[in-house]
Amino acid sequence: MNLHEYQARQLLDQAGVAQAAWEFCATPEAARDIAARFLGKGATLIAVKAQIHAGGRGRGTFKNGFQGGVRLCRTAEDVYEKARAMLGNVLVTRQTGPEGRLVDKLIIAVAPDIRKEFYLAVLLDRVASRPVVMASTEGGMDIEEVAAQTPDKIIREHIDPAIGMMPYQARKVAIALGLRGNLIAQAVRLLLGVYRTWWECDATLVELNPLCIVKTPDGSEMLQAVDAKLSLDDNALFRHPELLAMRDLAEEAPLEVEASRFNLSYIKLDGNIACLVNGAGLAMATMDVIRHYGGHPANFLDIGGGASREQVAAALEIVLQDASVKGILVNIFGGIMDCDIIANGIVAAARQTARKLPVVIRLEGNNVEAARKTLAESGQAFIYSNSMDDAAQKIVKAVNSP
Repeated sequence: MNLHEYQARQLLDQAGVAQAAWEFCATPEAARDIAARFLGKGATLIAVKAQIHAGGRGRGTFKNGFQGGVRLCRTAEDVYEKARAMLGNVLVTRQTGPEGRLVDKLIIAVAPDIRKEFYLAVLLDRVASRPVVMASTEGGMDIEEVAAQTPDKIIREHIDPAIGMMPYQARKVAIALGLRGNLIAQAVRLLLGVYRTWWECDATLVELNPLCIVKTPDGSEMLQAVDAKLSLDDNALFRHPELLAMRDLAEEAPLEVEASRFNLSYIKLDGNIACLVNGAGLAMATMDVIRHYGGHPANFLDIGGGASREQVAAALEIVLQDASVKGILVNIFGGIMDCDIIANGIVAAARQTARKLPVVIRLEGNNVEAARKTLAESGQAFIYSNSMDDAAQKIVKAVNSP
């Protein structure tokens, strides 16, 4: 589950991570009032930042023609005008796709005098099976670009999850970034706060890009987070009702929201062959074999190893709501799962829908003979297959037939 920047900032504030003054709002009038307060306290430049679950906001374009989802202003009235142009309008970035995202909240923040930018993140290293702190002197850039062009500039520090991040590890990262003097002590506090946020929130990613050295009004230097991204592990949300309450359903695809209600793992893709599979590995293999035979998967859908009849029916109904779907491939291996439960769910959903699409079914494993009998006696025009290759070829042929 992704959070908005303002929500990530709230959690980082709780962990004592240094940030420039900021507030979030939902109206142009509130934006103007916040900016006036900051300017009255000595700020000279105010950042207005659109809140959507997508990167590239600064270079994005609103559908009303307004350019940029991150703008800098010197007066409260200018903040008001920029807020009016953003709120209630759709922002399109390189990550949103052409449909864009509706902006209904803004961050109004003091724009600091930035002297140096860094990249900082905490995430899980799945190869090492432990958390890793990643940092780079190349702040403000996509970390993928840094890794491709200058991999030697990425600093990695693995953390023992039984102990947590130790101060000496934070100092090690700070020194590797070239920080000196009082900035090292500031970096230690900040790094420990960022790691604490990652750990206590059961996050998959906490990212500050950029983390900056800024010049304060008295001429000294300070380390501050200027932007923040935080993603949570969906599987751990049962432990965090306060974080689950932060979920913004408007930022998620409607079909993905519907699938989550039934504990289904669903991701919409841009093809026309829907996949209904149990197990993430088998789902990936199914999409690969569809592509191999010239087809285009319309989704990733893992119903899990112990889905109920109701979940199977719901899964089929969800993929049928996608207007781009022209055919469905059901590929189930019944290890723990009873194949007959799958069959009953498919039949129930097929009888309830008005859309009649080709459905290719490949079932193997536990109670498969009963499942085949259930499907055969359903009166539905299913297409059967005994192998994944054959099933993929059949659904590609069915979808491409005139």
